[in-house]
Amino acid sequence: MKSFLLFFSLSVFLSFGCSNNDEEIGVVAKEEKEEEKVDTLKSRTISILSLGDSYTIGESVCTSCKFPEQLKERLLSNIESDTSIDLKVIARTGWITTNLISAIGSENIDNSYNLVTLLIGVNNQYQNKPFSLYELEFPTLVATAIKKAKSDSSKVIVVSIPDYAFTPFGGGDIKISNAIDKYNAFAENYCIKNNISFINITDITREGLKNKDLVASDGLHPSELAYSKFVERILPVATSKLKNEL
Repeated sequence: MKSFLLFFSLSVFLSFGCSNNDEEIGVVAKEEKEEEKVDTLKSRTISILSLGDSYTIGESVCTSCKFPEQLKERLLSNIESDTSIDLKVIARTGWITTNLISAIGSENIDNSYNLVTLLIGVNNQYQNKPFSLYELEFPTLVATAIKKAKSDSSKVIVVSIPDYAFTPFGGGDIKISNAIDKYNAFAENYCIKNNISFINITDITREGLKNKDLVASDGLHPSELAYSKFVERILPVATSKLKNEL
């Protein structure tokens, strides 16, 4: 009888111990899965596409000085979670709207960007291209930008054309300023009609003859400081558009 009771007690103990152990293993596994889930949610990549010309590529300034790079760094500084930003720039000095359209077409890029910026047109003016060309191709580029931004127009930002008249190269030529105004007016009106965000930075560049620090060493393009001022205006809009991603 004693042997039976001893055997019974041992069986109950082992059974209870195994049960508790299984429960502990299950809890640990659940916690590990939850941690993995949290890590997955925090580890995200935001993709930004910047389209343009010398003002986007950052002619005559350092690689990290151009406005898309400065925008990227400012956005990262506002991100608390483990989120990274993948920036792609399609731009080159001297490009007109036609060149940019062609370059985008030759690039194998997808249509899943979280944010797209567009700044184009100064070379159409500088190279004396017919204004009708800009009227035709600017809307095409905006449509392309929207397509690359997951077909979401709210993820697109158009930046106004800087005024190079207010540089040593431009020499304060009022004809240049009037022409830039014409291009910017068309772009802004188009954006307003189509509910596209338009950021005006032209007035910043019109301080270039008074404040030489706003002009790059080549005497023509914006400096790092000027681009930082661009970003001050772009950042709140970009942050708002990415609020669900940050």
